Amino acid sequence: MAAAQAARQEVLAWAAKQIGDQLPQAAMGGRSFEYLRGGRTCIGVSFQDERRALWALRVDRPDANVAQRTWTTEIVVGHAIANGPALFSLRLLVSTPEARLPIEPAVPGLVRQIATTCGLLQGENLVSAAPWLITSQVDVEDLVGALIDPGRLLPYLVCSIADGETVPRLDVRLLAKVTIGIARVVVVPASHTWWLTQQFGRPLSVYNGAVRAYMPGFSHDSSPYVHRLFFVEPTTTSADRTKSTLTSLRWLVANESLHQFQLGDNVVAFSAVREESLDLERERLKQTGSADAEQLQTALAQVDALKDDLRRAMETQQWLSDEHKSIDEHAQTLEQQLRGAQYRIQQLLAQIKARGDEPDAVVHLPECWNEFADWCDEVLSGRVTLSGRARRETKSADFEAPQTVARCLLWLANEYRDSRINGSSGDLRKSIAEGVYNDRCGADSFEFDWGGRHMEVEWHIKNGGNTRDPRRCLRIYYLWDEESQLVVIASLPAHVRTGAS
Repeated sequence: MAAAQAARQEVLAWAAKQIGDQLPQAAMGGRSFEYLRGGRTCIGVSFQDERRALWALRVDRPDANVAQRTWTTEIVVGHAIANGPALFSLRLLVSTPEARLPIEPAVPGLVRQIATTCGLLQGENLVSAAPWLITSQVDVEDLVGALIDPGRLLPYLVCSIADGETVPRLDVRLLAKVTIGIARVVVVPASHTWWLTQQFGRPLSVYNGAVRAYMPGFSHDSSPYVHRLFFVEPTTTSADRTKSTLTSLRWLVANESLHQFQLGDNVVAFSAVREESLDLERERLKQTGSADAEQLQTALAQVDALKDDLRRAMETQQWLSDEHKSIDEHAQTLEQQLRGAQYRIQQLLAQIKARGDEPDAVVHLPECWNEFADWCDEVLSGRVTLSGRARRETKSADFEAPQTVARCLLWLANEYRDSRINGSSGDLRKSIAEGVYNDRCGADSFEFDWGGRHMEVEWHIKNGGNTRDPRRCLRIYYLWDEESQLVVIASLPAHVRTGAS
C-alpha cells in the first residue's frame, strides 16, 4: 500500500507539470476529479472493493509542435487489500491526422521516475534504465537462459562489442532509457559472444559490434529473420547510419509492446477503472436511498463516460483496421519476393548442373563435430537446416565420422530436395553411400514441433550393422517443410529412443 501511495504522488507531480497548474485537492487525496485547462485535460478516478484498490489517471495534451496531434497518457496504480503487491500500468496513445508519425518512440520519463524512486518489477526482473553489462561466464549463461525462456515478454536488444573495441557502437544508455519497461538492453563484450555462437550457431548469434533483437518466443529453432540482426558501423565512419539503427530499434520494440502487452491483462485501461468506479458509486447511492436527482446525475455521468470511451475505441479500431490492411499488403509483397528468390536459386542451381558441374563439388567437409553446425549454416543455407535439437546434439555427438553425416546432408540438399520441389512424394528408399540408406522410420516415427506446427518425422538416413553403439550407429531423422522448401533435420547422429525402441 505504501508503494502504491508513493507511486501515486509521483504520478500527480508529473501530471501537474503536464497540465501546467496545481491539481485540485481531491487529486491529492486519491479521490476522483476532473480538471481542464487550455486544451489540456486531467481526469482521475478511483474505487475500492473487497479485493483491491485502484486509482487511474488520464492526461490529454496537445503536441507542442504539430497541430491536431494529441497525446494521451493513461496510468493505473493499485494494490490488493490483503497486502499484495502494488500495480503500476502506463499506456501512451496518440491521435493525429498524419499517416505516419515522424517521431522517435520513447517510453515516458515518468516510468524512469517511478522505477528510480519507488522501484519497479516486471515478473522477477528489476526494471532499470541502465543496460545489463555481461561481465562473466555466469552472466552470459544467465543471458542464454533468459533468451530461450518461453515466458519472456520483453525483446532483448543484445549489443555486442567488436574485437579490439571497449564500448558498443550504439548509445546503449540512451537506448535503455527510452525503452525502459518494453525492452531490455544487454551489452556483451567480444570475449563472451563466442558462447552465444556456441549455443545458437552463427545465424542466431551476435558479434563484431552488431546488435540483434531477440524477440519473445526465441528458441534454438527460430528463424534468424524473425530476430533481426543490425550491423553497426563505427560511429566515426557512419554517424547517420548509427542513428538510423537506433530509430529502427526503438520502433521495433514500441510495435512489439502492442502485441505482447494485452489490454485488460498486462495493461489496465483507464476506461475499465472509470466504469467500475461509476458502477460502484451508482450502486452505493441506490443502497443508501439517495435522492433521485443525485442518482440521475451519476447515471448521466456514466453515460457521458461510456460515450467518450466508445469514441476512443472506434478511433483505435479504425487505426487497427488500417494497420492490418497495410501489414497484409506488405506480407503479400514479401511472400512474392521470397518465392521469386527461391525460384531464382533453383534457376542458378539448374544452370550449374546444365554445365555438367555439381553445386557442392568443391565443398570442404567438416573434420570434427565442433565445426559441423557452422558448416551446415554456411554450405546448406536455404536448402537444409538443423533444428535446435539437432544443433545441440552435434555438440556432444559420439559418432566417429562427421564427414559421412555431411555427405548425407549434401544428398538431402541436392537429390532429395530437387525431387520434392519437382513434385515427388519423397518416397526415396535407396542407398546413399556404401552401407548408408534412406528409409522410413517405421515404428520409430515421432512427432516434432517445427515452425509452430506439429509434424511427423517418418524418414531417416541410417547405416547397417544393427548396432546401437553411438560411435558407429548413424541415424539422421528429417522432414520436408513444404512452406519453406527446406529439409529440416530433427535429430542426428544417434538413434532416437521412442516407445517402439
